[in-house]
Amino acid sequence: MVTPPDLAVAPDPRDVAQLADARAHVLERIAETCARVGRDPASVTLVAVSKTVPAARLRAAIAAGLTILGENRVQEAEAKTGEVPGATWHLVGPLQSNKARRALAAFHQIESVDSDELAGRLDRLAEEVRPDERVPVLLEVNVDGDPAKAGFDPTGLAAAAGAIAGLPRLDVRGLMTVGRLVERPEDARSTFVALREVSERLRASWPGLGEDLSMGMSDDFEIAIEEGATIVRIGRALFGHRH
Repeated sequence: MVTPPDLAVAPDPRDVAQLADARAHVLERIAETCARVGRDPASVTLVAVSKTVPAARLRAAIAAGLTILGENRVQEAEAKTGEVPGATWHLVGPLQSNKARRALAAFHQIESVDSDELAGRLDRLAEEVRPDERVPVLLEVNVDGDPAKAGFDPTGLAAAAGAIAGLPRLDVRGLMTVGRLVERPEDARSTFVALREVSERLRASWPGLGEDLSMGMSDDFEIAIEEGATIVRIGRALFGHRH
């Protein structure tokens, strides 16, 4: 029998201090970028991407103020949620339809809804799993047309918007994209511009679509903020390199 962790044991103070310093540095970069483009830093939400980070270190992250955690896999999140009290969990990786029920139970927000079929399944299951709320979701858009990435084609999203807009259990708060791997952060700008433009076009015909734009990671989040990101997904700049 596996012994559950002793949640009464305080996190390692060294981990808390290290993560607090990393958080402060990222928040300072967010604030400097916002000042450069005339935005309020409070308009940008920091999601700490915690894949492969053990639960003990995530308890230190919570103590350091990193309370919104992003996981790529349902299974990994399920193993952590009970061991990391005080966290708000976002799914930022791909979601298989057969794990939709488990994702609804594990995550507060699902950022990676990549098809109208998945949206419909989440809507149907939400009535059973989370009957007292509308589930916050983002629609993932493959704005670069990268065959290796999931997400709606921008044209396909426009065609599916009518059906998704009519789903009563989902609160579609905006769009998400996964940027290209580039050598210079500036080279990612076109991806972020494209997602913002897709959002603007779509909201013109779908007023209920939220304005959130989840885009930008450790290497390029400042460029993403300049182009309108409201959520940045930061892993390495907070937790360091991981295998």
